[in-house]
Order: sequence, then C-alpha cells, then structure tokens
Amino acid sequence: MGMEDARTRHEARLDPPSNLGCNATKDISAALTAVLADVFALYVKTKNFHWHISGPHFRDYHLLLDEQAAQISAITDEIAERARKIGGTTIRSIGHIARVKHIEDNDADFVTPEDMLAELKEDNLTLTQRMRETHNVCVEHGDVATASLIENWIDEAERRTWFLFEATRRA
Repeated sequence: MGMEDARTRHEARLDPPSNLGCNATKDISAALTAVLADVFALYVKTKNFHWHISGPHFRDYHLLLDEQAAQISAITDEIAERARKIGGTTIRSIGHIARVKHIEDNDADFVTPEDMLAELKEDNLTLTQRMRETHNVCVEHGDVATASLIENWIDEAERRTWFLFEATRRA
C-alpha cells in the first residue's frame, strides 16, 4: 500500500453500518462520548473516595462505594460499543475525557465521608441529566436501541443517587 492509499484510508469517514444516517450517527456518538467521559470521571472519583473514606461507618461506605464503582465501570464498554455500532467514534484518551467531561475532579487531601457521599450524589444527578439529554438526541433521530439502553443506565444512576442520599440522611 502506497503513502497516498494509507492517507486516504486514514482520512476516510466511517459509513454507518446502520440506517440512522450520518447526522444521527454524529449527534448520537458525540452525546455518548460526553456521557462516557462523565462515566469515567465518576468511576475514578468513586474509587478515589472508596480508597480514602474513613470514620465510624468505614466498612459500610467502603463497600457501598466499591459496589457503585463496579456498576459504573460495567457500562463503559456498552456506551463505547454502542457509539461504534452505529458507525461513530468515542473516547480515545484520558486527555479526551478531560476535555469533554462535566463531572468535576476532587483532588483534596481530606474529604469528610459525608461530603464524599453528598458530592457523589450530586455527580450521579449530573450524570442522570446528561443521560436524559442524550436520550432526547436518540429519540429525535429514532434510535430506539440506544434510548432503551440509556433508560436502564438512568435507572441505575437514580438508584445510586438514592442510596447516597439515604446514607447521609439524619435519622
């Protein structure tokens, strides 16, 4: 293969292997990429807090955050593969994640357990909102398969939010 052939192949756009159309593929994969970036950011923050939580409820919170991190991690491949399945692209690097994520990092040396759980609750709400916006993009383009997946991811995020809320409620 000559240099020109390699350049042409490198620059060639993907033809969507679906009948959603190029605009749908572009819009949906971009929205999924933003969701995926937020999911990765939330996963890392949840593991950070899991590793650094302390206090009298250490065991319960430690296990809760580990369970939530595993659930968050489990959807990363589904999100990325859905974008690819419709002919789009997705996250390529940590720098790419940093550019498109909406979940803020927390690099503080110490965060109280209550503040950790409250921050994760808000982050899950942010993720839920981003997923709802992506769902709307899918509905606009008639992508019922992606919309259906997102509905399940929203339900999981709402359950995490509920658990985090209940864990910090004063009895």
